[in-house]
Amino acid sequence: MAKPLIVEIPHDLGLAEARRRIADGITQADGLFAKAGIAVDKMAWTDDRLDFAMAAMGQKVDGQVDVRAETVRVEVRLPLLLALFAQQIQKRVGKEGNLLLTKK
Repeated sequence: MAKPLIVEIPHDLGLAEARRRIADGITQADGLFAKAGIAVDKMAWTDDRLDFAMAAMGQKVDGQVDVRAETVRVEVRLPLLLALFAQQIQKRVGKEGNLLLTKK
């Protein structure tokens, strides 16, 4: 595995609302994962941390989402092949995360 991709997304929602929005967003994205050919191997909450693992086209990705009072920290460990696209993935995660945590 390559160096982890880390995205910090600030918010002013408080811990409970940020966690609820992340959980709702993951639930909505679950159907999109299947349509995109992404198999979700693991999606489990422990307190305010979501651990996940996914696979697509023979590539496995895992990581965690830590929901905090003022930020959400996303860490994704990409295989070498996908690490080539780390910058694009980082921008997309940041953009989607901001939309999720700022829309009313």
